[in-house]
Amino acid sequence: MLSVKKATKIFNPDSVNEVRALRGIDFDVAQGEFVTIIGSNGAGKSTFLNSVAGSFFLSSGTISIDGKNVTSWPEYKRAAKLGRVFQDPLLGTCASLSIEQNMALALKRGKRRGLGFGVRAKDRGLFKKHLETLGLGLENRLSDQVGLLSGGQRQALTMLMATMTRPDILLLDEHTAALDPKTGKKILDITDAVVHRDNLTTLMVTHNMNQAINMGDRLIMFHQGMIILDISGKEKKGLKVEDLLERFYSFRGEGLATDRMLFS
Repeated sequence: MLSVKKATKIFNPDSVNEVRALRGIDFDVAQGEFVTIIGSNGAGKSTFLNSVAGSFFLSSGTISIDGKNVTSWPEYKRAAKLGRVFQDPLLGTCASLSIEQNMALALKRGKRRGLGFGVRAKDRGLFKKHLETLGLGLENRLSDQVGLLSGGQRQALTMLMATMTRPDILLLDEHTAALDPKTGKKILDITDAVVHRDNLTTLMVTHNMNQAINMGDRLIMFHQGMIILDISGKEKKGLKVEDLLERFYSFRGEGLATDRMLFS
């Protein structure tokens, strides 16, 4: 489903501020695979997700989605194939629009938008059905402005909007980091249910090692713009936080106390 070959991203090239954020990444993800991505600050995790989303173009290398080379596609064109949930709950929705208006926009992602009613009567039943799966009572608040929702409610709505049209790839960029633990767990439960229900190909960036180990089919670790670990199957199921830290330590050659803070 996703194939990344020799992906390199250099910011501010040939200057004193040059940063090599990605260093020749080779990475393939199969249809329906759920991959968690972990690594310390500045390791290249979010840069990698942004490169897949088309937020910027690679310095070199290629990205293919469902067999199509999208390397030169701008972000708006890739949006038809991708669903995305950001760390900030405010980024995935429009606060001044109602819940149903936000969902109507999500329903039209990647499609032509002609003149007509923003929210069609026949779609309201579909919206309510989707919202009921969240268990947050939002199905009874279709006309409420999204700006009135809590951060957790807004992130749950964003998750729903990102997956309504069953994207080829779902990108989750630390999507529970800004939430309190109880709300974060609720969003993770919703994530797990939606991903497995629709068999979505998913990339989830997280700083939480327990999340990285306990969720998904495969775990990869970034360090200095490179993938240094790729764990799946029985090996991943038997993995402990201490094991993961020890393997990370073997690559860094530095004290674990600092690393543990980076992965908090």
